[in-house]
Amino acid sequence: MNRLSQTFAHGVERVTGAALGPYQTAVIRIGFAGTWLLFLLREFPHRQELYGPAGPWSWNLAHQLIADNHAFTVLMWSDSRLWFEVCYLLAVLASAALLVGWRTRTAAVLFMVGVLSLQNRSVFMGDGGDNVLHLMSLYLVFTRCGQVWSLDARRAGRAEAARARGERVPDDRVGPALWAVSGAVLVTAAVTGRFGGGCGWLVPALLWAAWAGLGLWWAAGRWTRSQQPRMLLDVLANVLHNAGLAVIMAEACLIYATAGWYKIQGSRWQDGTAVYYPLHLDYFSPWPALADLMSASGVLMMIVTYGTVMVQVAFPFTLFNRRVKNVLLVLMMTEHAVIAVVLGLPFFSLAMITADAVFLPTAFLLLLGGWAARARGRLIRRGGTGRVPPPRAPEESTAGHVGFRA
Repeated sequence: MNRLSQTFAHGVERVTGAALGPYQTAVIRIGFAGTWLLFLLREFPHRQELYGPAGPWSWNLAHQLIADNHAFTVLMWSDSRLWFEVCYLLAVLASAALLVGWRTRTAAVLFMVGVLSLQNRSVFMGDGGDNVLHLMSLYLVFTRCGQVWSLDARRAGRAEAARARGERVPDDRVGPALWAVSGAVLVTAAVTGRFGGGCGWLVPALLWAAWAGLGLWWAAGRWTRSQQPRMLLDVLANVLHNAGLAVIMAEACLIYATAGWYKIQGSRWQDGTAVYYPLHLDYFSPWPALADLMSASGVLMMIVTYGTVMVQVAFPFTLFNRRVKNVLLVLMMTEHAVIAVVLGLPFFSLAMITADAVFLPTAFLLLLGGWAARARGRLIRRGGTGRVPPPRAPEESTAGHVGFRA
């Protein structure tokens, strides 16, 4: 009984004492933000036809659908072209800010709003990866994904170093300004009834909760001398982060498990010919010669078909064995890379590879970070700015503190 209580206490301390998986959450932040940003930039010339007033899915049709499914999108607040252009531009900027980790908390919320607004405006635009982005944009709001590999972490490190030298750190003015502007937008939307009608209550409640949480965090550090309010908020943030990270991992497992079990029930997957047919569809054949070369071998098609099913069904169970899990991660990421090239689905593949990356071991991510830091240092030295020291990994005691500053 004593050992059980000690184990329980250790588990509670681990969940509440720090935000776990800082490098994994940084990777999924960079991956999903980069995927959405690349998609928005690639479709920029066609944005009006995809999500704007010039599209076949008109504003009136979208309004009727949203009145039925209660989806959230700010694009339904107005049918003017100017409003659409502003929203699209803000979605691009929010994705870029989240990618580099600038004001990560605010950027994550704006990223979620941009993803939901555009996707719910035209629900038929997507290739499967949009569903993953849709869900993960919600989960990222709960995570402290700016602990490492972000401008927030670099700013926090510089402030900590300045305090250690006895220097005065200037007050943050950008954060309160963003908080005030976002609050004004929320109040205006609430007063004018934009949150009413058919948009539902979940997303508006999440926006208000995030805004109130950021305000409490800033007030606790600004106006109270006691550390207890800040410690309490830090514990709550750690719990939300760890819960959000667990949901992201569970969602990735659920995606593969359901996909695998549904494939088993299909006759084409049972006889080993399911992969053959998409290779000969014009819509999924950007490289016909490559598709013909792959489909020329019946044995290869059968191996790929059965292998896909086995890997997807088995993956959730391999999480209990680190070595087998890492092998399957390599296989799944390779498979998605092949899908991106052969079937012409780069953004679907990027979204799925990013979802897989949450299971990558920390040692491997640190190795990748070291390579990136050395490559960046070489590029800067070639530019004549001198040697740049590699970034220092955050200590366990300050990991959560760094991420929630944004």
